[in-house]
Amino acid sequence: MKVAIVEDDINMRKSLELFFADVKEIEVVSFKNPKDALKALDDSFELVITDINMPQMDGLEFLNQLNHKYEAIVITGNASLNKAIESIRLGVADFFQKPFEPELLLEAILRTKKLLEFQKKQNHSTNRNSIKNKKENKQGFVADSKALEEVRKIAYKAAQTDASVLLLGESGVGKEVFANFIHQNSSRAQAPFVAINMAAIPEHLLESELFGYEKGAFTDASAPKAGLFESANGGSVFLDEIGEMPLGLQAKLLRAIQEKEITRLGSAKSIKIDVRFISATNVNIQKKIADKEFREDLYFRLQTIPLEIPPLKERKEEILPLAEWKKDETIKQYGFENKTFSENAKQKMLEYEWYGNIRELLSVVERAVILSDGAIIEEKDLFLEPKQAKKEKDNKIASLESELIREVLKDCDNNLQNAAEILGMQIDVLKHKIAKYKINV
Repeated sequence: MKVAIVEDDINMRKSLELFFADVKEIEVVSFKNPKDALKALDDSFELVITDINMPQMDGLEFLNQLNHKYEAIVITGNASLNKAIESIRLGVADFFQKPFEPELLLEAILRTKKLLEFQKKQNHSTNRNSIKNKKENKQGFVADSKALEEVRKIAYKAAQTDASVLLLGESGVGKEVFANFIHQNSSRAQAPFVAINMAAIPEHLLESELFGYEKGAFTDASAPKAGLFESANGGSVFLDEIGEMPLGLQAKLLRAIQEKEITRLGSAKSIKIDVRFISATNVNIQKKIADKEFREDLYFRLQTIPLEIPPLKERKEEILPLAEWKKDETIKQYGFENKTFSENAKQKMLEYEWYGNIRELLSVVERAVILSDGAIIEEKDLFLEPKQAKKEKDNKIASLESELIREVLKDCDNNLQNAAEILGMQIDVLKHKIAKYKINV
């Protein structure tokens, strides 16, 4: 396979030349700028690896001029979000943030080589158009809007690569639906999709759940057990609420992403894994990095392709179709007679701000179907509170909970275990609430 490397940084260019010199399957020709590359590229080349920020010509303009003639991989040190997204639109197969391990780039090249060989066997064109013509699997999406379609287009392009994706957005916008969409539209669609909620697994169990353990690793480890990463081999892992991952485990996750290998608890032996990582968060990761609660290097690895999912208030066209779908599903689930929304109820749903997004909408509709009398669901059946009133109620509940935790901790002399038992919650949940309410212990 003949590969062109376009890189203005002489140190990076030479180090890649040296690394690939010993790889028999790949012939590398390097160029110090895109203009030289454009003059030399011919039909003997199959793949182009390019930096983005270069003098004379920007890497994206270079890709644009190539017009999908070659497969492409981007390597960059400081690409903006817009440039990262634009590179995906231009059909980039993979995206690497500097610094990176050359072995990972080699894996990406070999994947591309395998894909091209498969396409040739199927008598398909070797350009990106053959991938673009693949039918998009929209499973999981009930409604459409302009804002949703824009994000889904980028997600679909991202799905054609193995790059890590970080899904951003408010709670309840449908991040897991997007994660599953990316998996279903990738080459890994027939392999497992494993969703893991970081906030739902107690901290002391998280490591063994993710990485697995060997017999005798701890008191109850009577037999070895594979972790969730191993069970997802060949497929995709969705790390929801990644911002809640304990700092102590982040180094192990970074190694799993970078080196594609994990180590079980109680073992010194590394196990190779082949998984695609998709993560999601609704917290401010940058603030957590500033507060030394989240590793910056891990953040960069997770957000090769960051994807911001807009809130429901920016996707108004979806509200009524989603409400109708949930109504029909609830009627079917409980065996009710058919029901319809009144015009006032529809108008109320369209005007409401839905600060809990799709999750709140579906919950409200299910409740309305169950509690409404007769065949018409009225506005009163929705029980929609004004946003300010709801916020005030939530704030009051939070204030009371915070005060209760402070009093219990004081009575227990800040013994977290005793306080957790009195409050009837797991110690990990208590720690989370202590951090949330900024309680000094």
